[in-house]
Amino acid sequence: MKSSSTPAYQPLYRQIKVLLTERLESGEWKPGEPIPSEIDLAQRFSVSQGTVRKAVNELAHENVLVRRQGRGTFVASHANEHTQLGFLRISPDDGGVDTLQADLIECRRIKADASAARQLEIETGQPLMRLRRALAINGRRVIYEEARVPAELFPGLDAFVLEQHRCMLYSMYESAFSVKIVAAEERLKAVAADEESATILGLTVGAPLLMMVRVAYTYGRKPVELRRSLCNTAAHHYANDIS
Repeated sequence: MKSSSTPAYQPLYRQIKVLLTERLESGEWKPGEPIPSEIDLAQRFSVSQGTVRKAVNELAHENVLVRRQGRGTFVASHANEHTQLGFLRISPDDGGVDTLQADLIECRRIKADASAARQLEIETGQPLMRLRRALAINGRRVIYEEARVPAELFPGLDAFVLEQHRCMLYSMYESAFSVKIVAAEERLKAVAADEESATILGLTVGAPLLMMVRVAYTYGRKPVELRRSLCNTAAHHYANDIS
């Protein structure tokens, strides 16, 4: 039970967590599939079942794994409706999100500027795919956003592929390119709508918007997406469950 990325000073269950994450990253267990039982994993790694349970519980708490009563533990997936909303932080003031629709505005290849390269940990000038879309919550356009992803991680990504997946990005990354988003960091700032965002969201120029800048990560804390979202919060709000 050795791994170059598993320092000896870590608690044993954390070492098992690293090993499980490495298996997930390698694709041994794919999104939506069950992982082996705790007994099987304990035998594989020569540790107690309790140690495995602690590692699995931590991955489940991070929404990397999902426990299903009576069925086992599965790799979390963005392919179902519930997890598609897992990273959506904008909700209507008067209720929940009943429907979410994404409309593609642009898909094109660009070069990474210095800021995008730094945040995505790539070289300046490397090719990116720039994806622009509008999101309607319960039938009302609320969010205009742009996502930038390294082109080498998404070979063949074009408007046709996006439309095939209803422009739902995280489920598309996962099912079409085997890139699973497991974590994200966001920064928020109040801004004024420019002409482009005002037109797409049906607002006047200068209307207040909430800007969210997100870096999304796959396994191993590798950044794979840089996203800027402009949100009309006149009848919506940002909500985050901190635990």
